[in-house]
Amino acid sequence: MNAGLVSLIGRPNAGKSTLLNRFVGQKLAIVSDKPQTTRHRITGVVNAPGGQMVFIDTPGIHKPMHRMNRRMVDAAIDTLREVDVIVLVVDATARPGSGDEFVVNLLKRAHAPTVLALNKVDLVHKPRLLPLIEHYARIFEFKAIVPISARNGDGVAALQQEILAALPEAAPLYPDDYLTDQTERSLAAELVREQVLAETHDELPYTTAVVIDQFEEPSGPKAVTKIFASILVDQESQKAIVIGKGGEKLKRIGTAARRELEQMLDGKVYLDLHVKVRADWRDDERLLDELGLRRK
Repeated sequence: MNAGLVSLIGRPNAGKSTLLNRFVGQKLAIVSDKPQTTRHRITGVVNAPGGQMVFIDTPGIHKPMHRMNRRMVDAAIDTLREVDVIVLVVDATARPGSGDEFVVNLLKRAHAPTVLALNKVDLVHKPRLLPLIEHYARIFEFKAIVPISARNGDGVAALQQEILAALPEAAPLYPDDYLTDQTERSLAAELVREQVLAETHDELPYTTAVVIDQFEEPSGPKAVTKIFASILVDQESQKAIVIGKGGEKLKRIGTAARRELEQMLDGKVYLDLHVKVRADWRDDERLLDELGLRRK
């Protein structure tokens, strides 16, 4: 049996979280078309014939502008020294640029075998794929290059086989029934933030966070899980954007998030949301600790 740690790394919005969810068969990481959606590393365990893969989804590697972003990038880069296999996820619809070159140069200093997953190939005209494959094969010695679509699953089984083959022979790291290191509390915060991103579109790309103030688990078979959460923004004007006219936008965020939470928790949920202005929260070390963004 092969087993080990597998890091999913790449630029923002390459599709790493979608790929993690596809591998594990359920939602562990929130998904948005906005870059820098994933803020901390998320572990998902997959047991397959012949081995166990412990996937680590990481924040997209980008130029950090705040303490929060520096912690995000550090979390991604640190995994390169810890894992047995690296999967570089690349958006095949985007032209390779200096950011991709930076990530590849990081790989050159790592010692784990690396598989390239060319993602979103369902959106690419096939004649464009071969030059892209040739480009990446020329700049780095990948163990394999696999075109995939994390969204619809094309090529993901082949990618999984390449990862399993690259892992060392070892005993499983986790029991068969272990799925993730994420707590229900942290997953709840992320599911709310996902709906904030969906509702605010391009108005608030990076300036919101969600803190769970209180999480009351049900005490009986028909009891309701009660979740009280704060949506943090930088400025008063952003608070108005999240709340919307007459509170309609916040209501839509709450309704959509509650549906996701009830599906995750398999039961009724009472969700209470408030929007709070917290200037410069992205540079607040204590709050970043609370949000689970590890410092070096």
